[in-house]
Amino acid sequence: MPKPRRQLVHIFPASDVSLATVSSLRMTSPSAFQKLVVRPMTVVCAIARFVLPVGLAIVAGGCTSVRRVVKPLPAISSVHSADFSQAMGSMLGATFLPGNRIRTLSNGDEIFPAMLGAIREARRTITFETFIFHHDEIGRKFVDALTERARAGVEVKMIVDAIGSLDAAGYFGELRAAGVELEVYHPIWTTDLLRATYRTHRKLLVVDGKVGFIGGVGIGDSWRGRSAGASEWRELHYRVEGPVVAQLQAAFHANWFSAHHEIILGPGYFPALAAAGTVRAGAFFSAPHRGRYSVDLMYHLAIAGARESLLIENPYFVPDTALTDALCAAARRGVKVQVIMAGRHIDFSLVRMASRQRWPRLRAAGVELYEFQETLLHSKLLVADGYFVSVGSANFDPRSLALNDEANLNVLDGPFAQEQVRIFRQDLARSRPVKVEATGFSELPMHWIQEAFEREL
Repeated sequence: MPKPRRQLVHIFPASDVSLATVSSLRMTSPSAFQKLVVRPMTVVCAIARFVLPVGLAIVAGGCTSVRRVVKPLPAISSVHSADFSQAMGSMLGATFLPGNRIRTLSNGDEIFPAMLGAIREARRTITFETFIFHHDEIGRKFVDALTERARAGVEVKMIVDAIGSLDAAGYFGELRAAGVELEVYHPIWTTDLLRATYRTHRKLLVVDGKVGFIGGVGIGDSWRGRSAGASEWRELHYRVEGPVVAQLQAAFHANWFSAHHEIILGPGYFPALAAAGTVRAGAFFSAPHRGRYSVDLMYHLAIAGARESLLIENPYFVPDTALTDALCAAARRGVKVQVIMAGRHIDFSLVRMASRQRWPRLRAAGVELYEFQETLLHSKLLVADGYFVSVGSANFDPRSLALNDEANLNVLDGPFAQEQVRIFRQDLARSRPVKVEATGFSELPMHWIQEAFEREL
């Protein structure tokens, strides 16, 4: 019998968890804040980021293996072809449905009013899944809106990630007392260490089964504003109406059934949905611990289907070897590949350090790499040939490829894609080309760890 392959657990953090988790807590006096929050949270975050994953690598080695794409796909039918839409929709389990309307929401000043407005207008059901949920002013507004609707008789079901909501535990009792059905996804204090490394990174909100939201926003003050300065993160989120909302609901249901063991049915959750627009779209979700490695596959299909241009905007750009090879191959066959990633404003510097290991190869192949200035870029956007678009929660890093539960919306529509291209160009104007330097001595350990992790994964 062949020896089972060992799995090293990804040592990078669930990247959105940052010092903002601590710095955003301003509900106590400075001395109490230091005593009650900063020190315990620093210890907890350190354990969650480093000790837990390393322990998992030791304890769970050989227990499981991650299936992923190990070499780039050859060029396939163009993203404009029927073959491409058939393959993408069928392989990801997200058939492209016509008749949708999608509204782009840019930064917190547009995102939060739209989400809170939809919640306040709910009449029957609200389903809400998020990774980041902070104990701050924005978190308070969502708690107030959700509890008010629950008390009014609306069925409210909510999933928060255990790590992403570490500092919001004080809200949980209030939410449940008001009638909100709340599940904390994969608690970190558990004997099932392997399960604890898998997080939900999805950002989903569905109201009355008719209006959906998807994108990259977390529920926290870091996303407030218009990305005008370092304290206002750059973000994109999307309001969706039409038949594809049922697929967003199905993505929520997957984790609700896993955590709550309840099947959600009925017209309050899955009503008949008439056409609301002209956009073709399909929503898919990944769950690596249940064998769904959809994000990895989507990236490879999109890259292989590009003929003219490939635009990637993603904060945590750490492609594995196969994706690096795929991007290089696309550039060499004449595709203009441009990538915008987070720059010096990033919530975890090791991610940026790991990204730099790929830059020389990518640049040598002709891939254009840029770092966003002014604030942390947190938006997740991919556009191929000005026609195929993918937006949602998925980062371009090993956690999103192999460990996190993610949800993305794929779109085949010229006008919508051109809107996203314009947004990309605006963000490109706020970015600078990266400076490619040889790996320094201080970065060699990261290089060795990254290579060893990828071989084992």
